[in-house]
Amino acid sequence: MADIIPEQQALARAGELILAGMPVAVPTETVYGLAADATSGEAVARIYEAKGRPRFNPLIVHVADRAMADRIGILDPLSQRLADAFWPGPLTLVVPLRQGAGISPLVTAGLETVGLRMPVGFAARLVAATGRPLAAPSANSSGRVSATSARAVADDLGHRISLVVDGGATPVGVESTIVKVEDGRMRLLRPGGVPAADLEAVAGSPVQRGSAAQR
Repeated sequence: MADIIPEQQALARAGELILAGMPVAVPTETVYGLAADATSGEAVARIYEAKGRPRFNPLIVHVADRAMADRIGILDPLSQRLADAFWPGPLTLVVPLRQGAGISPLVTAGLETVGLRMPVGFAARLVAATGRPLAAPSANSSGRVSATSARAVADDLGHRISLVVDGGATPVGVESTIVKVEDGRMRLLRPGGVPAADLEAVAGSPVQRGSAAQR
Protein backbone atom coordinates (compact mmCIF):
# COMPACT_ATOMS: atom_id res chain seq x y z
CA MET A 1 0.00 0.00 0.00
CA ALA A 2 1.25 3.49 -0.81
CA ASP A 3 2.77 5.67 1.88
CA ILE A 4 0.96 8.97 2.44
CA ILE A 5 3.38 11.75 3.40
CA PRO A 6 2.58 15.45 4.00
CA GLU A 7 3.96 17.63 1.24
CA GLN A 8 6.21 19.54 3.67
CA GLN A 9 8.14 16.30 4.25
CA ALA A 10 7.81 14.60 0.87
CA LEU A 11 9.99 16.46 -1.63
CA ALA A 12 13.17 14.40 -1.20
CA ARG A 13 11.38 11.05 -1.30
CA ALA A 14 9.21 12.06 -4.24
CA GLY A 15 12.27 13.30 -6.13
CA GLU A 16 14.10 10.01 -5.56
CA LEU A 17 11.19 8.03 -6.92
CA ILE A 18 10.81 10.30 -9.96
CA LEU A 19 14.51 9.96 -10.81
CA ALA A 20 14.21 6.19 -10.36
CA GLY A 21 11.46 6.12 -13.00
CA MET A 22 8.54 5.55 -10.63
CA PRO A 23 5.21 7.42 -10.62
CA VAL A 24 4.22 9.53 -7.61
CA ALA A 25 0.79 10.95 -6.79
CA VAL A 26 1.14 14.67 -6.13
CA PRO A 27 -1.20 17.56 -5.31
CA THR A 28 -1.67 20.35 -7.81
CA GLU A 29 -4.00 23.33 -7.66
CA THR A 30 -6.45 21.51 -9.96
CA VAL A 31 -6.65 17.84 -8.93
CA TYR A 32 -4.13 15.26 -7.75
CA GLY A 33 -1.81 14.12 -10.55
CA LEU A 34 0.08 10.88 -11.14
CA ALA A 35 3.50 12.25 -12.03
CA ALA A 36 6.48 10.58 -13.70
CA ASP A 37 9.54 11.64 -15.68
CA ALA A 38 8.26 12.69 -19.11
CA THR A 39 11.65 11.95 -20.68
CA SER A 40 11.57 8.26 -19.69
CA GLY A 41 9.46 5.85 -21.69
CA GLU A 42 9.55 3.28 -18.89
CA ALA A 43 8.37 5.84 -16.33
CA VAL A 44 5.54 7.05 -18.56
CA ALA A 45 4.50 3.45 -19.27
CA ARG A 46 4.06 2.98 -15.52
CA ILE A 47 1.55 5.86 -15.48
CA TYR A 48 -0.55 4.18 -18.15
CA GLU A 49 -0.30 0.85 -16.34
CA ALA A 50 -1.25 2.24 -12.93
CA LYS A 51 -4.25 4.14 -14.32
CA GLY A 52 -5.36 1.51 -16.83
CA ARG A 53 -5.26 4.33 -19.38
CA PRO A 54 -5.23 3.68 -23.14
CA ARG A 55 -1.86 4.59 -24.63
CA PHE A 56 -3.46 6.52 -27.50
CA ASN A 57 -4.57 9.15 -24.95
CA PRO A 58 -1.73 11.71 -24.64
CA LEU A 59 -0.51 13.16 -21.34
CA ILE A 60 0.05 16.74 -20.21
CA VAL A 61 3.65 17.74 -19.46
CA HIS A 62 4.21 19.91 -16.38
CA VAL A 63 7.10 22.36 -16.43
CA ALA A 64 8.85 24.53 -13.84
CA ASP A 65 9.22 27.71 -15.89
CA ARG A 66 8.94 29.24 -19.35
CA ALA A 67 12.50 28.25 -20.24
CA MET A 68 11.62 24.58 -19.75
CA ALA A 69 8.40 25.04 -21.71
CA ASP A 70 10.31 26.60 -24.60
CA ARG A 71 12.75 23.68 -24.67
CA ILE A 72 9.84 21.30 -25.17
CA GLY A 73 7.28 23.15 -27.28
CA ILE A 74 7.02 26.04 -29.72
CA LEU A 75 4.71 28.75 -28.37
CA ASP A 76 3.19 31.07 -30.97
CA PRO A 77 2.58 34.72 -29.98
CA LEU A 78 -0.98 34.14 -28.70
CA SER A 79 0.07 31.07 -26.71
CA GLN A 80 2.84 33.18 -25.19
CA ARG A 81 0.32 35.83 -24.13
CA LEU A 82 -1.90 33.19 -22.57
CA ALA A 83 1.08 31.70 -20.73
CA ASP A 84 2.06 35.15 -19.47
CA ALA A 85 -1.47 35.70 -18.17
CA PHE A 86 -2.31 32.31 -16.67
CA TRP A 87 0.96 30.52 -15.80
CA PRO A 88 1.53 29.23 -13.24
CA GLY A 89 -2.05 28.06 -13.07
CA PRO A 90 -4.74 25.73 -14.40
CA LEU A 91 -4.18 26.28 -18.14
CA THR A 92 -2.74 23.69 -20.54
CA LEU A 93 -1.52 24.90 -23.94
CA VAL A 94 -1.27 22.43 -26.81
CA VAL A 95 1.64 23.51 -29.00
CA PRO A 96 3.96 21.96 -31.61
CA LEU A 97 6.53 19.63 -30.08
CA ARG A 98 10.06 20.97 -30.52
CA GLN A 99 12.40 18.63 -32.37
CA GLY A 100 14.88 17.06 -29.99
CA ALA A 101 12.82 17.98 -26.91
CA GLY A 102 13.57 14.63 -25.33
CA ILE A 103 9.97 13.87 -24.40
CA SER A 104 9.00 10.20 -24.60
CA PRO A 105 6.74 9.44 -27.60
CA LEU A 106 4.40 7.70 -25.14
CA VAL A 107 3.59 11.13 -23.66
CA THR A 108 2.35 12.57 -26.95
CA ALA A 109 0.83 9.31 -28.23
CA GLY A 110 2.84 9.83 -31.41
CA LEU A 111 1.37 13.28 -32.13
CA GLU A 112 3.45 16.24 -33.27
CA THR A 113 1.98 18.41 -30.50
CA VAL A 114 2.39 18.45 -26.74
CA GLY A 115 0.23 19.80 -23.92
CA LEU A 116 2.20 22.03 -21.54
CA ARG A 117 1.22 23.36 -18.13
CA MET A 118 3.05 25.21 -15.36
CA PRO A 119 1.52 24.13 -12.05
CA VAL A 120 1.42 25.83 -8.67
CA GLY A 121 2.81 24.47 -5.41
CA PHE A 122 4.32 21.05 -4.73
CA ALA A 123 4.18 19.83 -8.33
CA ALA A 124 6.16 22.89 -9.46
CA ARG A 125 8.73 22.33 -6.70
CA LEU A 126 9.09 18.68 -7.72
CA VAL A 127 9.76 19.61 -11.36
CA ALA A 128 12.36 22.15 -10.25
CA ALA A 129 13.98 19.77 -7.77
CA THR A 130 14.36 16.92 -10.25
CA GLY A 131 15.02 19.06 -13.32
CA ARG A 132 12.65 16.77 -15.21
CA PRO A 133 9.41 17.73 -16.94
CA LEU A 134 6.65 15.61 -15.45
CA ALA A 135 3.90 13.83 -17.32
CA ALA A 136 1.00 13.96 -14.89
CA PRO A 137 -2.58 12.99 -15.73
CA SER A 138 -5.11 12.90 -12.93
CA ALA A 139 -4.29 10.38 -10.17
CA ASN A 140 -7.23 8.03 -10.57
CA SER A 141 -8.09 4.86 -12.44
CA SER A 142 -9.10 5.62 -16.00
CA GLY A 143 -12.79 6.43 -16.16
CA ARG A 144 -13.12 7.36 -12.48
CA VAL A 145 -13.70 10.83 -11.06
CA SER A 146 -10.49 12.84 -10.58
CA ALA A 147 -9.20 12.79 -7.01
CA THR A 148 -9.09 16.02 -5.00
CA SER A 149 -7.61 14.51 -1.81
CA ALA A 150 -4.73 12.21 -0.93
CA ARG A 151 -7.07 9.70 0.70
CA ALA A 152 -9.12 9.40 -2.49
CA VAL A 153 -5.93 8.69 -4.44
CA ALA A 154 -4.76 6.09 -1.92
CA ASP A 155 -8.14 4.34 -1.90
CA ASP A 156 -8.04 4.07 -5.71
CA LEU A 157 -4.36 3.65 -6.67
CA GLY A 158 -2.67 2.89 -3.37
CA HIS A 159 -2.01 -0.75 -4.29
CA ARG A 160 -0.34 0.26 -7.60
CA ILE A 161 2.02 3.08 -6.51
CA SER A 162 4.37 3.59 -3.58
CA LEU A 163 3.83 7.25 -2.59
CA VAL A 164 0.96 9.71 -2.30
CA VAL A 165 1.97 13.25 -1.35
CA ASP A 166 -0.69 14.83 0.84
CA GLY A 167 -1.27 18.49 0.11
CA GLY A 168 -4.80 18.62 1.47
CA ALA A 169 -7.84 19.34 -0.65
CA THR A 170 -7.02 20.81 -4.06
CA PRO A 171 -8.20 24.43 -4.31
CA VAL A 172 -9.53 24.44 -7.89
CA GLY A 173 -11.03 20.96 -7.81
CA VAL A 174 -11.38 20.48 -11.59
CA GLU A 175 -8.85 19.73 -14.31
CA SER A 176 -6.94 22.39 -16.22
CA THR A 177 -8.48 24.15 -19.19
CA ILE A 178 -6.91 22.89 -22.44
CA VAL A 179 -6.48 25.32 -25.32
CA LYS A 180 -4.87 24.98 -28.73
CA VAL A 181 -4.12 28.03 -30.88
CA GLU A 182 -4.84 27.41 -34.57
CA ASP A 183 -4.18 30.14 -37.15
CA GLY A 184 -4.13 32.74 -34.38
CA ARG A 185 -7.44 31.64 -32.88
CA MET A 186 -8.09 29.78 -29.64
CA ARG A 187 -9.79 26.40 -29.68
CA LEU A 188 -11.09 25.09 -26.36
CA LEU A 189 -10.36 21.36 -26.16
CA ARG A 190 -11.42 20.93 -22.53
CA PRO A 191 -13.11 23.37 -20.13
CA GLY A 192 -11.51 23.59 -16.73
CA GLY A 193 -9.97 25.86 -14.13
CA VAL A 194 -9.60 28.94 -16.37
CA PRO A 195 -12.99 30.24 -17.60
CA ALA A 196 -13.41 30.84 -21.32
CA ALA A 197 -14.34 34.46 -20.62
CA ASP A 198 -10.93 35.05 -19.01
CA LEU A 199 -9.18 33.58 -22.04
CA GLU A 200 -11.22 35.80 -24.35
CA ALA A 201 -10.38 38.89 -22.29
CA VAL A 202 -6.65 38.25 -22.75
CA ALA A 203 -6.85 37.21 -26.39
CA GLY A 204 -9.35 39.85 -27.47
CA SER A 205 -11.13 37.22 -29.55
CA PRO A 206 -13.72 34.48 -28.96
CA VAL A 207 -12.89 30.92 -27.99
CA GLN A 208 -13.91 28.27 -30.48
CA ARG A 209 -15.18 25.00 -29.05
CA GLY A 210 -13.32 21.84 -30.04
CA SER A 211 -14.99 18.93 -31.74
CA ALA A 212 -15.42 15.54 -30.06
CA ALA A 213 -12.74 14.12 -32.33
CA GLN A 214 -10.26 16.79 -31.30
CA ARG A 215 -10.94 16.16 -27.64
